[in-house]
Amino acid sequence: MTRLSHSIYVFALSGIIVTIFLFIGIYGADYYSTELAERHFHLQYDLLKPTGTIGHGMGIAGSAFLLIGVFWYMARKRFRRLSHVGTLKYWLEFHIFLCILGPVLILFHTTFKIGGIVAISFWSMVAVVISGVIGRFIYLQIPRTIQGRELNMNDLNRIETDLFSELKNRYNIDSEFISKLNIKLSDRKPNEGAYLLVRIIKRFRFERQLMKEINRELRLNKLSAGNFRKVVKLFEAKIKLNRRIIWLSSMQNYLRYWHVIHLPFALIMLIIMLIHVAVAVLFGYTWIF
Repeated sequence: MTRLSHSIYVFALSGIIVTIFLFIGIYGADYYSTELAERHFHLQYDLLKPTGTIGHGMGIAGSAFLLIGVFWYMARKRFRRLSHVGTLKYWLEFHIFLCILGPVLILFHTTFKIGGIVAISFWSMVAVVISGVIGRFIYLQIPRTIQGRELNMNDLNRIETDLFSELKNRYNIDSEFISKLNIKLSDRKPNEGAYLLVRIIKRFRFERQLMKEINRELRLNKLSAGNFRKVVKLFEAKIKLNRRIIWLSSMQNYLRYWHVIHLPFALIMLIIMLIHVAVAVLFGYTWIF
């Protein structure tokens, strides 16, 4: 998958979630904004209530998306036979897509009325989604091959050397200019700030400022418009790579801690959700079947 096709793929998945959220939200806005005691008399009650034709269907679809998203991705990671089926990165992105779309539908299924034991499952689901977003960020900070294998420090240093050679030999970028950049990057303290969020914010601010300086310097060079863009992208790659080298061990540790938090919430959510489904079926809530 090329960079362009991958961008279209991610945009399409995001667009589906936003479109469904807006469509259901607009369609049922009047019903969802009605007081709970008065919803029984609303014209859309039989459709949008949790056991209604649409409301119940959203609960079933949301639960199915969650189950498929969780177990499909787990199977891809754990079964060797599936290790060559697609790229792990794209599996992860589709896993995230299903595990966001599912909760969106379940949220509308509840009609924003959450209580009892199901509330534990719902808030566990919210915790899973939030921690999933955090986990996605941590995952992206650990460099990997296209197949999903983690790169070690030797791999990263080799890639950085290749970037240096390409800038110098292919685009005739002054060695002194690159050396100054390396000094600025090496002077950057990896643990600046007491908290992880503070370090992340400071690092990205530093990178943004550094790229502005690089752009100003490069405009003084006699580069064609096409080469200018390519060189800027190489410098961006070099700065990103430097960040990943600095953060490598920390992010690997954070990812291990993240699994300890993420998995229990996911298990609680799934167990209570399955109990909820079983009780609903026993009481005869079989939707349109």
